[in-house]
Amino acid sequence: MGKKNLIAVLVLAIVIALFPLLVKNDYYRSIMVFVGIHAMVTVGLALLLVYAGQISLGHGAFFGIGAYTSGILTVKFAANPLLALVMGIVLVIIVAYVIGKPSLKLTGHYLAMATLGFGWLAYIFFNEQTNLTDGPSGLIGIPQLSLLGIELDTDLDYYIVVWLLLLIFLCMALNITRSRVGRALRSIGDDEIAAESLGVDTAKYKIQVFVLSAVYASIAGSMYAYYLNFVSPSDVNIFFSIRLVIMVVIGGMTNVWGALIGAAVLTIMPEVLTIFEDYDVLIFGGILVLMMIFMPKGLGSKLASLETLIQLRHSRRRS
Repeated sequence: MGKKNLIAVLVLAIVIALFPLLVKNDYYRSIMVFVGIHAMVTVGLALLLVYAGQISLGHGAFFGIGAYTSGILTVKFAANPLLALVMGIVLVIIVAYVIGKPSLKLTGHYLAMATLGFGWLAYIFFNEQTNLTDGPSGLIGIPQLSLLGIELDTDLDYYIVVWLLLLIFLCMALNITRSRVGRALRSIGDDEIAAESLGVDTAKYKIQVFVLSAVYASIAGSMYAYYLNFVSPSDVNIFFSIRLVIMVVIGGMTNVWGALIGAAVLTIMPEVLTIFEDYDVLIFGGILVLMMIFMPKGLGSKLASLETLIQLRHSRRRS
């Protein structure tokens, strides 16, 4: 993982532990639950987009498959919520492999359009299969998740579970980026043809990271369904997929940490801007435009620049 990343993870863990002790308001805890859920998806998406250089506009569909599989199995078939979550993972692995195998032969905007089409197909399925999904009105009555016989029924319960899962996912992603697989993904993202000429099995690595990122999205979707006890097609439409990509881009196309930052900013900002009532969407869009103009490399790049500046000052003092 590396010393810097290890320290950063430990600091994040301390902040996560202190937050519920310092903030007792359930509303703020609820927002942090959604930040954690969105970050689960964007961390996986960052591996695909930032490292492997493959853009996907269909991860909202994988999120939806996880959410709806958990919801349908628990509501319609009275399945155990944890078992339903695992079944969602299995289904997403199969779907991601079937979709990814031909789609990842494409590049650039062709790949984006292919995954966009998959996202639309998934949305239509969720919307039209009323016998399974209850259609546009959404699937209600999804039970709470229970772990080791303990039912999660408060915002604090879900906050703890979601952020623990995110820490695990984050550590996995950071370890991958520093491994042989991570170096292979970097080479694919930099120049796929050159990577192939050096003996990198680009097709294998691309499908592996695509499936892994889809699994992250599936688990996040299941947690979303159990937390709200509800899921509807509008929650997992193509605009949600685009929003996930924007989170990664705004966070910074440099590393996994940027995805976490982007998820936090784009989840919290709309809640803050509600004080402007009818103008909140306009202001939100304006802020995004300004961020892309003045911080084209994302928020994460600014933090990296600040870290570099601090290191330079320390080195000058020592000399």
